[in-house]
Amino acid sequence: MEISSVLCSCLPPIPCAFLPSTRASLSQTTSATTPVTYPPPNAPATEKRSHLKACLSSKYAVLGVQQSPSLSSAFLSPLKINVNPVDGNNKITTRMDVVSMSMLAPRKSWQRRKKVEFKNTADEANKKNWWRMMEEIEETGSALTVLKRKKTEDHSIRRDLVLGTLVRFKQLKKWNHVSEILEWLRLQNWWDFNEMDLLMLITAYGKQGDFNKAERILTFMNKKGHVPCVVSHTALMEAYGRGGRYNNAEAIFRRMQSSGPEPSALTYQIILKIFVEGNKFKEAEEIFATLLDDKISPLKPDQKMFHMMIYMYKKAGNYGKAHELFALMTERRVPQSTVTYNSLMSFESNYKEVSKIYEQMRRAGLQPDVVSYALLINAYGKARREEEALAVFEEMLDAGVRPTQKAYNILLDAFAISGMVEQARTVFKSMRRNRCNPDLFCSYTTMLSAYVNASDMEGAKKFFRQLRQDGLQPNVVTCGTLMKGYARVNNLEKMIGIYEEMQLRGIKANQTIFTTIMDAYGINQDFGSAVIWYKEMESHGVPPDLKAKNILLSLAKTADEEKEANQIVGYLERGVNGISRYVGDEDYDEDDPDAANEYVEDISQGEKEGSHDWPPSLFPN
Repeated sequence: MEISSVLCSCLPPIPCAFLPSTRASLSQTTSATTPVTYPPPNAPATEKRSHLKACLSSKYAVLGVQQSPSLSSAFLSPLKINVNPVDGNNKITTRMDVVSMSMLAPRKSWQRRKKVEFKNTADEANKKNWWRMMEEIEETGSALTVLKRKKTEDHSIRRDLVLGTLVRFKQLKKWNHVSEILEWLRLQNWWDFNEMDLLMLITAYGKQGDFNKAERILTFMNKKGHVPCVVSHTALMEAYGRGGRYNNAEAIFRRMQSSGPEPSALTYQIILKIFVEGNKFKEAEEIFATLLDDKISPLKPDQKMFHMMIYMYKKAGNYGKAHELFALMTERRVPQSTVTYNSLMSFESNYKEVSKIYEQMRRAGLQPDVVSYALLINAYGKARREEEALAVFEEMLDAGVRPTQKAYNILLDAFAISGMVEQARTVFKSMRRNRCNPDLFCSYTTMLSAYVNASDMEGAKKFFRQLRQDGLQPNVVTCGTLMKGYARVNNLEKMIGIYEEMQLRGIKANQTIFTTIMDAYGINQDFGSAVIWYKEMESHGVPPDLKAKNILLSLAKTADEEKEANQIVGYLERGVNGISRYVGDEDYDEDDPDAANEYVEDISQGEKEGSHDWPPSLFPN
């Protein structure tokens, strides 16, 4: 009996679950199976999940293998597996090919474009003309240059075209273009620059954090006799906050509370965000506590305020308080959204907990977004559960959610960590096919780390050449990843060759580069070379970290070497009460297990930066 017939007899096209890497006797798969009843497509999620567990139990019973606990989560994408052929001993191998290009193919829903209907020929010409102008602005990077040229060529420019352009850039949150156009319009006689335009301009400066220009606009508005309003004061407050002037932002808020204009809900949202970004947690808690007090609160806290406070408690590491706020949202009947659950998912590092919150979100009737899927994929990837990570990615595609570059990078990282080169290559290729260009700092470096983790240095070398052929220039991270690979296989000559090439190309070595070199010589018990590279690190103005010091100290075998090592690292001379003159840095962690949290904060709040260690697990923008 073929394996396909066995699977078909006991498995419907259920949510994505994968066969474990094991073998089962063919004789164990010949037993009869009972007919399977399928739940209707509109069945509740709980019924589908129960059906999934029953099918999985049946499948594993038929195959004679133990059920994997990782398959308890329910996903919605169809089962896609490739099973190796039966061998000559009547044994079957249920290890599958985890990915294929067809699995990561773009869905038809992505390719459907909404048909644009025009009122008449003139309307069609106007819209196409505007589209071309917007594309031109994107290409040149300057709205002002394009508008000036258009005005010169046509001898005039329509007001509705300019207004539509402003509104569109405001929707896209491209505030640099908004402020650029508005400043130009202030000098145009044909444009009646009124109070509404000034408010949009000061708002644009506020979003950019340009408090100097925001102050200038507010002063101008006061001179013109415009009545102070909440919009202008909130914009100036936000400008100070985004510019890092947290005390100035707080002063404006306190003045609004005492003498007006009365802060709006948006004002409270922004000041809470400013306090959280400035690590002024106590002040944020005080304001939020006031909002929760119905007797003195000027307004009720909304969903965004709760989200910001949940994020604050995550940032402070107080997960208990975050969960209390989550429960309080239900108690106060504040609607919970996908963002709410994403915040809770971002707290957890255990894939089981992340999956539990994800399922809770689905039961609440909320549709996961790209962040939700990315968090779950990341949790499975960090747990070395690549099959489940791919399953979630497939579910995301089937749900019609277009993956971002970061979502692809997370899946790529899940395979790279385990050195699964072929699977990583498939993900990397699918990025280009799906019009999501790989980036140097994350995609290419993570793909390179997949070769390194598989100890495939020949493949790593070829991919490093491909990187250059694609028009990209290696940086310290990509070079460091390749050096680490050569250090792992103890090819010191190639490792030093990469370092010398970095010097020729003007790429400045960082702390991690030198520590990797020292570590490689440490493995070979070469105390003399380690001393040379330690001094090389210092001569380049790179402070040695604790790992470099420990490597040098551990290599000292004789009394003379120990004395020399202590002198070099500064342990020989002691200060008062025997305290060392040297104060150690934080422990070096070359694989940075918290890189996932860096990504989560970036995509949840758009404010965090990722780790600079390599090989990167996840990278920032």
